[in-house]
Parts: sequence; C-alpha cells; structure tokens
Amino acid sequence: MFDINEIKNINKHRYPFLLLDRVLEYEEGKRAKGLKNVTINEAFFNGHFPEQPILPGVLIIESMAQLASILTKDMGNVLGFLSSIYNARFLKPVVPGDQLIIEVEIYQRVKNLYRIKAKAEVSEKKVAAANLGFIILNVNEIKGKMNE
Repeated sequence: MFDINEIKNINKHRYPFLLLDRVLEYEEGKRAKGLKNVTINEAFFNGHFPEQPILPGVLIIESMAQLASILTKDMGNVLGFLSSIYNARFLKPVVPGDQLIIEVEIYQRVKNLYRIKAKAEVSEKKVAAANLGFIILNVNEIKGKMNE
C-alpha cells in the first residue's frame, strides 16, 4: 500500500531511527497495518545482546508509534507525538530474521488527543501489545512554541 518512500513523506524519522518498512493496509483516520523487517545489520544488535540479539521492547513500541503516525497522513500539516504508553506487554522475543507485523487502531479521540490500540505479531503469534496516547499538533504551532 505505502512503500518506504511514501512512508518517508509522512513520517519525519530517518535512518537509523525509521523503524517501519511498509504499510500493508490503511483505513483513513481509523487503522493501519505495517511491516518492520528485523535484520542483524541494525546497530542496536551490537549491544542488545551480542550473543543472543533481541529487538529491544522500546523499539517495538516505537515501531507501533511510527505506524500510528501514518494515521495523520490526511490531517494536513500536523505531527503526532507519543504522549503515553499504557498496558504494554512483551510476550515473546523478536530476533533478527523476524518480520514484525504491526497493527494500530484509533479507539478514542478527544479534540487533538488520540488513544491507539497497538499489537505486533511474528508468524501470526502476538509478541507485543500496548495502548498508546498521541497528541496531534499543527506544525506551525510547534514552530511557534519552540521560538517562545
């Protein structure tokens, strides 16, 4: 549905922190499904853990958040900022060679605050889940606040 070039047009992250390779499904303003290929070439595997490399849980959450940011695609000139993480669970290790399939869905919205259900699977087995909070801000507002 969206390749890496389209993702880079929406998501402001870049190497080495762009943690999403493809968007497989997208339902405007509701949900998305994406893919993260986990490869041994990623720098964090040098230290987490060299003898038994495991994708850090915080990077699984970040992958979920980056996919959730795709849901801002049709909202205009905005950025989504992760504001909270609830009920995060890590059920199985994710290792090099795995293909992480991530799903996010908006389940609540109040003004510019969003609540997102997120889960990640490898080979159709759930490896992680969390509820994420986001605040969506207009890019021009952000620049104004940074200059105050």
